[in-house]
Amino acid sequence: MSTPKLAPEGADVSVSAFPFAGATLIAEDYGTGSHTFLLIHGIGMGRSVFSDLATHLHHRGRIVAVDLPGYGDAPEPARTLTMERTADLVAAFIRSRRLENVVVVGHSMGTQVAIEIAARHPELVARAVLIAPTVNRRERTGTRQFFRLVQDLAVERPKVVAVGAREYVRAGPHIRNKYRAMLAHRPERVFGHVSAPVLILRGEHDYVSPRDWCRFVAESIPRATLAEIAAHGHETMIRDAAPAAQQIIAFTGV
Repeated sequence: MSTPKLAPEGADVSVSAFPFAGATLIAEDYGTGSHTFLLIHGIGMGRSVFSDLATHLHHRGRIVAVDLPGYGDAPEPARTLTMERTADLVAAFIRSRRLENVVVVGHSMGTQVAIEIAARHPELVARAVLIAPTVNRRERTGTRQFFRLVQDLAVERPKVVAVGAREYVRAGPHIRNKYRAMLAHRPERVFGHVSAPVLILRGEHDYVSPRDWCRFVAESIPRATLAEIAAHGHETMIRDAAPAAQQIIAFTGV
């Protein structure tokens, strides 16, 4: 089952595969503008989770949403990628497409990829947006993260649960290895090396990304701003992306 396109009906959209160093990502690309919004999903998800956010942003710039290797429509790599290798893959994609004024938008695990791109390939990132950054350094175990995710989903709307369940099934039998790669990563080691302006967005009721952790992230990145979205949880851009989009638009000035 392929992923429904994010682009509005009638838009000139391109969906293509990008292989690099033994792994392949899938990219959906449409729209025009002075900025490119590069959307990177979280663990167990795929580009389809950005459908609502893309709707709010596509009048403001070019939309490029990716399925990371082993997620969505992207094939499973021979070996599960680390966050660093995933960042290098996305960076190679940015270079190959000659994307300009890139605003890297990551959600959950996608924030770990986004921050590595910003630290390892600073020339490629104009700005970065970290939505519900992971992983809280005080709760970096699979059991604790699963418990927090269950807490968050318990108060979410059926739409969020349905989308999440569908994407987790598509993520396949290697999801355990993917969790290990996510939990092994230490994003705090590179926060201080990020030179681009960074916006950190947190849902008021986000159990996975608690307020004290998000404050630590904001204080550790030289040019970071923290904003909280009222009455939202970890999956804020799935449930209702309008408030997140408004924050991103104000941050980028588009």
